[in-house]
Amino acid sequence: MSSLTLIKAGTGVLTKANDGTLDRAALVHLVAAIAGLMRSGHRCLFVSSGAVGSGLAAFGLTEYPQDTATRQACAAVGQASLMQTYSSLFANFDITVAQVLLTAADLGTPERSGYVSDTFNRLLAEPNIIPIINENDSVAVEELKFGDNDMLSVRVAKLAGASRVILLTSVDGLLDPATNALIPEVADIDAAFGHVRGDKGRFSMGGMASKLAAIRFAVEAGIETHIAHGRHPERLAEIVAGVGISTRFPCKIVDCG
Repeated sequence: MSSLTLIKAGTGVLTKANDGTLDRAALVHLVAAIAGLMRSGHRCLFVSSGAVGSGLAAFGLTEYPQDTATRQACAAVGQASLMQTYSSLFANFDITVAQVLLTAADLGTPERSGYVSDTFNRLLAEPNIIPIINENDSVAVEELKFGDNDMLSVRVAKLAGASRVILLTSVDGLLDPATNALIPEVADIDAAFGHVRGDKGRFSMGGMASKLAAIRFAVEAGIETHIAHGRHPERLAEIVAGVGISTRFPCKIVDCG
């Protein structure tokens, strides 16, 4: 069996730019690509943002609310919608979804993180189950305050023993600001911060700087990490094979893979 890959999709990948609602066509494409990896024998974890964005329409909102209570309420509604959609789409490939909602506290002590690790191990022992992970945004104030699932993704990847993380975003990878060309590989994370731009989507609570901070954590933990375009999930198989379009951040441990 192939090594474990964690795939993270940000809000901008999963929702429509104009109103923040779920982009079903994008989800269909993404689910098919992940299912293809699983059919090929790869073990996958999937971290999905989009809960708050998925709940906006129910409250008649067109952008992220400023108050915490409304954000949490949007997450409570949106998470249910998100999982219902994933369950329906993965069922087309005879794959069952497993929802795992986490807060920072769940990974905060060896005892609690051990319980989470045991759950992942049991789920991953089943070839036709895909664990879908998100921050528990309806109650996790700190997670809402700081913004996105990038650090959660790499911490889960380390806990579960993943060898690879693929962060799906709205660009092909890290781009050179002078030429707009894709940077295929980055060995120096600190230097990469010089390439970061300040833009982020209306419905995305994170940016490239937060991704690079998470990537630093991952590569130092021995996990190869990629930034790739979430609107082209058909590239996932090639990225896993080492030839796909992305920015690759090799791990910093000699024997990591």
